[in-house]
Amino acid sequence: MRAILTGGGTGGHIYPALAIARGLQTSFDNTEILYVGTNRGLEADIVPKANLPFQAITVSGLERKLSLNNLKVFWQAWQGYREATQIVKSFRPDVVIGTGGYVCGPVVLAAARQGIPTLIHEQNALPGITNRLLARVAKGVAVTFEDSVQYFPQRDKVTVTGLPVRPEITRSNRQAALQTFGLEEEKLTLLVFGGSRGARRINQAMVETIQYYGNQPGIQIIHATGQSGYQEFLNEVKDRGIELDKYVNIIVKPYLYNMQEALAAADLVVSRAGAATLAELTVLGLPSILIPYPYAAENHQEFNAKALVDRGAAVMIKDAELTGATLIAQLQKIILEENRLSEMSLASKKMGRPEALDDIMECVKKILPR
Repeated sequence: MRAILTGGGTGGHIYPALAIARGLQTSFDNTEILYVGTNRGLEADIVPKANLPFQAITVSGLERKLSLNNLKVFWQAWQGYREATQIVKSFRPDVVIGTGGYVCGPVVLAAARQGIPTLIHEQNALPGITNRLLARVAKGVAVTFEDSVQYFPQRDKVTVTGLPVRPEITRSNRQAALQTFGLEEEKLTLLVFGGSRGARRINQAMVETIQYYGNQPGIQIIHATGQSGYQEFLNEVKDRGIELDKYVNIIVKPYLYNMQEALAAADLVVSRAGAATLAELTVLGLPSILIPYPYAAENHQEFNAKALVDRGAAVMIKDAELTGATLIAQLQKIILEENRLSEMSLASKKMGRPEALDDIMECVKKILPR
């Protein structure tokens, strides 16, 4: 098996591609993989560290407004297509798989034009522009959410697979995780995070939330502020006269290096609505309060959150409406309403797709020549 993987710009496109790379290496003998990205995206740093061969092409994304810079973008897209064509000819892959981001366009198109089977994977409930266009030439389309199927006209190409999660997410043990954090098993554990860099609005709302729940029986909180927001959060807490070290049920960290254990310990999660996060929450059957990042491309996080809300697995608070008071009100509603937490947990578990990687491998086998 020789495969080209492409996807870039953000970790949301890169990490699924790396998971698929591992799946190919497990499913096929003598697998050779080449990752094609750009030198400007995170993939230029992440992929070589994952010990995969990496090649870059010249391409950049369109600005979402009328701009002279877009003329340059079209020129670079043509350049990128020519470079991708040469890479595909030279590597001679059996399959090309794209996981989103503008770099996928030239690579998947170059492969399709050469008659090579292509598969695209869409992480979000609202598909990105690149994947919507590429679906016309790709042989197969794998999607994370059922909600995104409607955006692809050729439904026979589309398979709902889910999004692969890190193996350690499902391996963590709840009791061991609680011990790691020094938490009590009989208390409800609330986990709050906003991504690796944090989320300022969530941190601001958590100041009042921590004050409300501090030393309250029956609940314990792990809050990850993000590295960049940690000191600001501590300053705001101090300005309110809150002495964190006197709250025995509150843990505040800048970053959770053992996120898999934090998730294993959690009963309820407050977070953004990135596709990878939601895949992890649902595979574990965790109920959530979702605050979509409002500046995500095409507001796709709100569509992701809505997919869970519509099925009873989560509630959503829009970023602009988030305050300590609104967060506390939602938390109280979920905690105090009889059976609400267990019903949300069951709905979340129903959405989880622990076999996502295996299903994506089946999609690959389906498009290969017989």
